[in-house]
Amino acid sequence: MTGTETLAVQAKAKTQHFDVIIVGAGISGVGSAYHLIQQSPGTSFTVLESQESFGGTWHTHRYPGIRSDSDLYTFGYRFKPWKGTPIATAEEILAYMGEVIDDHDLARHIQYKTKITSARWSSQDNLWTLETVRTDTGETASFTTNFLWMCQGYFRHSEGYTPEWPGMETYKGLIVHPQTWPENLDYKGKKVVVIGSGATAATLVPAIAADVEHVTLLQRSPTYFIPGRNANELADTLRELEIDENWVHEIVRKKILFDQAAFTRRALEEPESVTKDLLAGVRAFLGEDYDVDKHFTPRYRPWRQRIAFVPNGDLFQGIASGKASVVTDEIEAFTQNGILLKSGETLEADIIVTATGFDLNVLGDIDFHIDGKPLDFSQTVNYRGMMFTGVPNLIWVFGYFRASWTLRADLIGDFVPRLLNHMKAKGAKRVVPALRPEDKDMVLEPWIDPENFNPGYLMRGMHLLPKSGNKPEWRHTQDYWAEKDELPAIDLDDKAFVYE
Repeated sequence: MTGTETLAVQAKAKTQHFDVIIVGAGISGVGSAYHLIQQSPGTSFTVLESQESFGGTWHTHRYPGIRSDSDLYTFGYRFKPWKGTPIATAEEILAYMGEVIDDHDLARHIQYKTKITSARWSSQDNLWTLETVRTDTGETASFTTNFLWMCQGYFRHSEGYTPEWPGMETYKGLIVHPQTWPENLDYKGKKVVVIGSGATAATLVPAIAADVEHVTLLQRSPTYFIPGRNANELADTLRELEIDENWVHEIVRKKILFDQAAFTRRALEEPESVTKDLLAGVRAFLGEDYDVDKHFTPRYRPWRQRIAFVPNGDLFQGIASGKASVVTDEIEAFTQNGILLKSGETLEADIIVTATGFDLNVLGDIDFHIDGKPLDFSQTVNYRGMMFTGVPNLIWVFGYFRASWTLRADLIGDFVPRLLNHMKAKGAKRVVPALRPEDKDMVLEPWIDPENFNPGYLMRGMHLLPKSGNKPEWRHTQDYWAEKDELPAIDLDDKAFVYE
């Protein structure tokens, strides 16, 4: 055997092959692994995770007070009862996910610290080849798989999004993004300004208010919040009656989904009425004298951006106590000691926290190629927000904006094993979504209609995302209440699926 042949054999021996590779061990990846084991037994698979542990966003974010912004009865898995308070801390969510991993022996399937750098599809071999690098040692490795299940989430974990403001280099204090929160950051007795108006800012401000000299939430424009008790009366009643936890989970889950559907419908049909109700909840904490119109009345109708639940109204309690305040203004420039606003006011700060969002990460920033040609996802058309025209044997999990992410992860967790089992029954090695003859003249539109939903990270990254059509099959509808019936009913022999 020649030296070249020996090297080729050694390289092949180092390549790990699996029927399915799941990318990411966050809430989607762990759930997908469970569904694959349950619904397609005997399928070999591995989960590749670039971080050193499971959890995804709940592992990445370490800022004070980090918690869910939606209830765990629906953000949790449908197959794993949630027994805690509706809004949970990152620690509680990680413990819950750890139980799923332990209960179903998933740990042996997860390979941590493994970052995928490239993914190349070969139609000749009907295989994806993944090149990876160990994040701790720099060691490289190759994997091959018949099917890629992308569960890596939708934001770049390495760093958050911070705009460039004039004078930032002159500021003498510390600038921190919540996504890269320094371990042991000392903010006690300090003046802190938190820039932002979303769920992260609303979580962080009350979490540090008691320890700082003062914390100011600086927002360019307000957002909607839903304040309320961090408890579920129906769940508490059912537990008092000693109902089995599986039943409690299912009943409460259905009731929450029913209520959410009604709320979403009202937000679209009666936006003024919903706005009035939401602001009344804020006034209940801050009183009639507080300028709710200026600081908590958004310019957009409800549900055009995600609405965060504020447990026990803690953000508003912090404001009412005087330890926190809200300033609604725009930044003129950073100064040596703080921020100069366009109104002329100056905010002094020892620490400035840029809770300004994140950068959209389209399919893990992986270098994709199809038969040697670079893949530009923006030139594809999405099939129900989870597959792409011209891209074989690949599923992308992208959850809901107006409902819990995991609801869709569970639905796709049913779809993928069904598709794999169907391919096996047909003897097909490849499935590629394709526009049908009746779709050829279909009008193509952005991934998400900006008039319907327009958070900053989507608007900044829309040019990277696939196109949508004006038919249900070619849209990510963001409608759980329709998809819970539509996705299980997908005809796998529809012309949109091309098998080979």
